Amino acid sequence: MELSPFMKELGLKYPIFQGGMAWVADGKLAAAVSNAGGLGIIGSGNAPGSVVADEIESAKSLTKKPFGVNVMLLSPYADEVVKVILANKDSVAVVTTGAGNPAKYIEKLKDAGIKVIPVVGSVALARMMERVGVDAVVAEGMESGGHIGKLTTMALVPQVVDAVKIPVIAAGGIGDGRGMAAAFMLGAEGVQMGTRFLVATESKIHPNYKKAVLRAKDASTLVTGEYAGHPSRVLKNKMAKTYIGIEKEEALKPHPDYDKLEELGTGSLRRAVIEGDSETGSFMAGEIAGMVKKEQPAAEILAEVYSQADKLLNGER
Repeated sequence: MELSPFMKELGLKYPIFQGGMAWVADGKLAAAVSNAGGLGIIGSGNAPGSVVADEIESAKSLTKKPFGVNVMLLSPYADEVVKVILANKDSVAVVTTGAGNPAKYIEKLKDAGIKVIPVVGSVALARMMERVGVDAVVAEGMESGGHIGKLTTMALVPQVVDAVKIPVIAAGGIGDGRGMAAAFMLGAEGVQMGTRFLVATESKIHPNYKKAVLRAKDASTLVTGEYAGHPSRVLKNKMAKTYIGIEKEEALKPHPDYDKLEELGTGSLRRAVIEGDSETGSFMAGEIAGMVKKEQPAAEILAEVYSQADKLLNGER
């Protein structure tokens, strides 16, 4: 499989990004992925700049390869996180963004030699991002874990590819070489995977979280927040079912009050990742969780996915 000029420019061996998952994607995981030839990405989530700086230092101590940082633009710390990234421009090669428009940061980041790659869930947003000067987009379908849009990867990726001239990376529902090969056939130049890396050996998530992913089946995820306006795909557990129950109940009222949901959801991802709380934790995972059957080093995951995709794209079975 021939890498695209964009992927070569990033210095990758494999055209595979590791998703910048909040609370999950730390410097250790990002460094392991980058060392193995993919693009490791630190997830800043709602963390302040000082925390992100520590994770960048951690990654720098473990790899000399380029890595990225995901900036959640709705975070109150977004400005200081970007300042931290700019201070580490020699190591941070890519900034991926979510939950907003990165336009105000683009000039500074690009002047520092950092690629800007927003995550998009629609053609309209992809076009808007191209107009403001981003380098590429991650077209993410609703099969992914965490916060999602409304279109599936199969429908979204080719439409985004047709709509923009910048490189497109496919995400959502991609967990092995078959998914990667399909994404390339849809016109993507690379893929982003999150759920598969949840069970990487280098992933710091609680053993309960890893076990939940490894036990998952095809129908083990559901979407919370569809009525409240913040849809997110998670593994089924007591917390998720309670959340949906309250949500549906409130949606039937003339004046829904979703404050209870805010209280229920606050800190739930941290409780899953750090404490492994199966009752009140939010175990974010994509629909491909049912395909993930073993814990592996990041390097093994990357090589396995790429090898399978390469064979399929060369007509081998």
